Amino acid sequence: MHAVTPTGPAPTAPFLEIRNVRESFGGVRALKDVSLTIEAGKIYHLMGANGCGKSTLIKILSGAQTADEGEILIDGKPTGRVAGDLGAIGALGAGIETVYQDLSLLPNLSVAENVAFTEQLVASAGHLARRLDLATLYATARRALADVHLPTDRGFLNRRTDTLPLATRQLVAIARAIASEARLVIMDEPTTSLTRQEVDNLIRVVARLQERGVSVLFVTHKLDECKQIGGRAVIMRDGVKVTELDVSEHSKAEFSHWMTGREISETRYRTDPKLGDVLLEVQGLAKGSAFTGVDFSVRRGEIVGITGLLDSGRNELALALAGVSPASSGVIRLVGKTIAPQSASEAIAEGIGYVPEDRLTEGLFLEKPIQDNITLPVLDRLKNAFGLISSGKARRTAEDSVRDLQIVAPDVSAPVQSLSGGNQQRVLIGRWLTINPRLLILHGPTVGVDVGSKDTIFRIIQRLADGGMSVVIISDDLPELLQNCDRILVMRQGRIIADRSAVDLGEDDIYRAMAGRTEDNQ
Repeated sequence: MHAVTPTGPAPTAPFLEIRNVRESFGGVRALKDVSLTIEAGKIYHLMGANGCGKSTLIKILSGAQTADEGEILIDGKPTGRVAGDLGAIGALGAGIETVYQDLSLLPNLSVAENVAFTEQLVASAGHLARRLDLATLYATARRALADVHLPTDRGFLNRRTDTLPLATRQLVAIARAIASEARLVIMDEPTTSLTRQEVDNLIRVVARLQERGVSVLFVTHKLDECKQIGGRAVIMRDGVKVTELDVSEHSKAEFSHWMTGREISETRYRTDPKLGDVLLEVQGLAKGSAFTGVDFSVRRGEIVGITGLLDSGRNELALALAGVSPASSGVIRLVGKTIAPQSASEAIAEGIGYVPEDRLTEGLFLEKPIQDNITLPVLDRLKNAFGLISSGKARRTAEDSVRDLQIVAPDVSAPVQSLSGGNQQRVLIGRWLTINPRLLILHGPTVGVDVGSKDTIFRIIQRLADGGMSVVIISDDLPELLQNCDRILVMRQGRIIADRSAVDLGEDDIYRAMAGRTEDNQ
């Protein structure tokens, strides 16, 4: 008998393969024999706790970092001696575009320049011409911005990106990836600063990319969004690829267990709170067109959540309470005393601590040690008899905070940028706890934080409230609010339109209020 030769088209190689990638930092193994196959036009979710190796892997994929061992193949062909050898420009030329958490936009350039930058950089092999072709630049930018439903008029195209809200900058960064006609778009926590409407829009964008044969790799912690988007989940823990599976076939509890190695509760953290007298009273607070007629109160030991769409006024209200952007009229009373903080330092003096939304650009000094970041607000308390900062007192203060908040770090002298996202967030919270605030305002307390670190931060918040501290959480993460808060305030068009017990609410109730809908007019 003769062997039968198969007929038909030969099987094509996957777009990208990662084989046995290893990487170490200072003797610590960040990646251990990680292998992954990415097919054209498929959706993948790279998941795992902070510090599991996700960031290292995407840096190698994007050519920003070279691995110790292993290889990357594109269309079945090796890209260099070891994974990452291709370099950043080579990776872009091969069709790999990465939208990092810090967005990597050029703040002093216009929206159009940022969107079309990568495409022109690749076209010129890394050497931009002295004069850009403006007609081509604007045409490229308009097409990509339309795909993410951002304005395409000349005014928006010419706006400097540092004047845009964070959520809009996020979409500009995604438009840049679309403009480069990438074959693989890696998105590092792409929905961190987006509302539900914007997330839905992004999911539609991803669907269009998939239709064109573009692969998408999400680095994410949000299990609900993964299930909504669909595709494959690649789960990592301690530098190892634990499993790969279809996101639709497993529960959130199973994902959490694979990511952390422990059981994570999905029930309410808040049980039987002991509330005291009213600590904060807000009456008729207003600021221009941002918000007006805002009335609410917060009792001692109470956790109050404030949510709404991005233009609801919730962010501006947080900044007013913290003295960062003072209100123009109205009354704020703290423990019965009328206050009108005109700066963050005045709010701190009254016992108000504020953890900002963007820890990377608004909160932390990333290159500075943990100790310097934590002790910043209390330097006056750390002076010795000669009026100099006591290094011993500063170190003990930082070490107490690291221990109390379960911050995983080799030493308080380590730079904050060396920590995982969850540990960075705890450093920021620790800074404001050093002032022992009466009121702690947390703006997006778990943005960009994995499920294990979220659990730790939630337990810290509950412990603070149980100890008598009042807490206000500004967030659009509704499960976060429902799990942690006693009451939830919903803002719409600058006003509080709902003030309800969290026990009586579901996510759908809040979404209807945010959108101005009721059961009868849906």
